[in-house]
Amino acid sequence: MNTTASAVPTGLTLRANFSWTFIGNAINAAAWFLMTTVLAKLGTPEHVGQFALGLAMTAPIFMFATLRLRDVQATDTDGEYQFGDYYALRLCTTAAALLGVAILVAFSGLSWEVSLVVLAHGVSKSIEAISDGFYGHFMQRERLDMIAKSMMVKGLLSLTGLTIGFYLTGSVFWGVVGIIISRTLITVLYDIRNASMSLEPHMVTTVASSTLSTMGSAMRAMPRAVASFMAWLLPNETPRARWDLPTLRKLFWLTLPLGAYTMLVSFNSNIPRYFIEGQLGSHQLGLFAAIAAFQKVAPTVVQALGRSASPRLAKYYAAGNVKNFRKLSLRLMGIGLLLGIGGVLVAIVAGPPILRIFYGPEYVMPTIFTLVMVGAGVDYLATMLLFVITSARYFRVQLPLQILTTGTVALACFWLIPQYGLLGAAWALIVGNAVRVLGTMVAALHAERALARG
Repeated sequence: MNTTASAVPTGLTLRANFSWTFIGNAINAAAWFLMTTVLAKLGTPEHVGQFALGLAMTAPIFMFATLRLRDVQATDTDGEYQFGDYYALRLCTTAAALLGVAILVAFSGLSWEVSLVVLAHGVSKSIEAISDGFYGHFMQRERLDMIAKSMMVKGLLSLTGLTIGFYLTGSVFWGVVGIIISRTLITVLYDIRNASMSLEPHMVTTVASSTLSTMGSAMRAMPRAVASFMAWLLPNETPRARWDLPTLRKLFWLTLPLGAYTMLVSFNSNIPRYFIEGQLGSHQLGLFAAIAAFQKVAPTVVQALGRSASPRLAKYYAAGNVKNFRKLSLRLMGIGLLLGIGGVLVAIVAGPPILRIFYGPEYVMPTIFTLVMVGAGVDYLATMLLFVITSARYFRVQLPLQILTTGTVALACFWLIPQYGLLGAAWALIVGNAVRVLGTMVAALHAERALARG
């Protein structure tokens, strides 16, 4: 039985949570950015394109499947649902998402090589989705240091796994397999252990009284030293899913609009990639994906501050504290705006040498780089606003807003990419993100006025 839950401290300060989350996101984002650099340096734009296409095809499916459960769990200040409810629903949706990826690949008409890459990305994202469930629990307890440590190690190991796999085989598939192995190790050895320790005893289940008996004859056949190491390595307890169907059904319908919303957000950044792959080919997709990878640098701060502030914002809103809710919301928006401006200035001043250093001369496209960073800056502001309205538990309004945004991006891609190529793809992102900012701003103002009226 778990007896350590009460011994795990809860509630770091906002500054401590932000610091840890910033460091964790920074290292993780740097690792993923360097994966693109590795593929560009050791391979070709086609390899970068395969990797990007795998992410583009699987990301929307898994973004939908997560149902934004992490944020809903983190802002569940009244304890309406138990950890086991969130965990059970996540297990179901993750299995469904992986099946969806397999069906998509079966009917996509992709080459065998690219199909394997997409399937491998699906497995990788399944593992990450399970970890995300534990992250939601850590967020709810305001222990974002646990998330940060997991992300740091996971990012570095994933970079190492991709590099080794691709270097030895020249195959993107085996590079993604390296990511799968890395994510699995950290999920089992760190995330499950920490979640089990910080849950109440009735929320965890004992794996077995003896790891040897659990593993059966395979374990007994090992040398005793190896078996002892395996017994120490594997967690003795795991979080328990709570299979209460009425509760799961209620939670699913509550979070369904958020899942659809998040899927559409993912489509916003990936729709241009579908058009580029279909009309311009993998080579051009690789060039665009490499340049667009710089968009993920500043979200390190955006996600760190947003995730850190969400539980505090939710408490302010639940308590009717208009002044502090508005003050923290404005601070988030200001940081998002400043980060966007900084990214554009860097692209204008130092774009060509940066692209040449990280990727090579073939990737030097300064105008596209600048436009991509403009679109990213608008997205940073929209993301901060999203944290604000989510903390106010404005869930259902997000779906229609995102449908409008995604439709705008799709129409812009349909019109601009055939005429202007990669330049048109960058402009499509700017237009779509601008619509998203306007819609989310209206929702945030409505939430604040509703709070002021009491």
